[in-house]
Amino acid sequence: MDSRRAPASRHDAGQPAGTPADAPTGTSAGPPRAARANAVLSVAVLGLSLAAVAAVVPQHLAAGRDEAIRKGPGVTAVRRLSEWFPGIRGTSGDTDVYVLDSGRPGATALVLGGTHGNEPAGYLTAIVLVENAAAAEGSVIVIPHANRSSMTHTDYQEASPRLLEFQGASGRRTFRFGSRATNPTDQWPDPDIYVHASSGQQLSGAETRNLNRAYPGRPDGTFTERIAFAITSLVRAERVDLVIDLHEASPEYPVVNAIVAHERAMKVASGAVLNLEFDDITIGLEPSPKNLRGLSHRELGDATGALALLCETSNVSQGRLRGATGARQVIEGTDDKYLRAARLGRLAVPFDERGWPLKQRVGRHAASVGAILASYTSANPGRPVSLRGLPSYADLMARGLEPFL
Repeated sequence: MDSRRAPASRHDAGQPAGTPADAPTGTSAGPPRAARANAVLSVAVLGLSLAAVAAVVPQHLAAGRDEAIRKGPGVTAVRRLSEWFPGIRGTSGDTDVYVLDSGRPGATALVLGGTHGNEPAGYLTAIVLVENAAAAEGSVIVIPHANRSSMTHTDYQEASPRLLEFQGASGRRTFRFGSRATNPTDQWPDPDIYVHASSGQQLSGAETRNLNRAYPGRPDGTFTERIAFAITSLVRAERVDLVIDLHEASPEYPVVNAIVAHERAMKVASGAVLNLEFDDITIGLEPSPKNLRGLSHRELGDATGALALLCETSNVSQGRLRGATGARQVIEGTDDKYLRAARLGRLAVPFDERGWPLKQRVGRHAASVGAILASYTSANPGRPVSLRGLPSYADLMARGLEPFL
């Protein structure tokens, strides 16, 4: 085509469609009304997009920063998990490790919170322990955020809240609500099938970022396996006698409001269940399954000398039957959909208008920690381990979490 050819019509020459044929040469009728409206709409959308980014970016950046956990009177040292395995140093898998040492001979217990970042009763119990308790005998090591990476994002398409806010005794406290899995920015892509390294067990590919499917871990494994290896290395190096891993589960999950114990820990777990029953706290006892691998109570019990246990509480925000999710639901533990499910007999726990509030779930975990330590000490009087200053179940139920934060 000869670009020098004169246009066949005014429209071909670039004159706007709809311009009158007798419009004077060199004049313009201006952009069409629809075009002006589209331009205004585009500017408005751009403005809203920039405003949304401005609102989200501070939250995203804050998610990568550690929450302020205040050292209580019993904290004798704060260390980093990378001291036991330098392979996670400088990553979001590294995390604070709080030591409560009585200075008296005895056993060593390890309390893990935050294995899953969407199970707040676990990590908030660990934080309450750090900020309020002291070891009376032996020593207690506490990791509030066992998988710190899981606290830096939320589960996609779950409408999860980003933050939980409390008016604590020391002022306004804000805690993140995280995910069940390691942040994909730290470990990606997921395989189609996850193969547990030491057992060969095959699971869904997404489980490759689940810390509680990664034990005992590998020094040259995935990011999540390296975190698990660091915790296992701590258990071995510190000759930990007792591991208590704090979790939550949905009200319809069969193993909920229970202690799950490795077979070597069943005697201690049985004694703890009796201790809790004396305080009118009903709790189940489940054996650690030998055919489900990678879990803390199975692998740490097999790979180390520690007695390994896991505690579960009932959390509606994790369930698949829930209604709208938000911070209020997480804290109050109530949900109309679960009330209906309870009436239909579909739940594994009792459920009424009171729900399962966070203060009650933390109270159950705190009571379980105390009961497990007491049971261990009773069975091993030559190696006692105990805490003082840990809020009781009755205190947490009567006063709530706030006075202990």
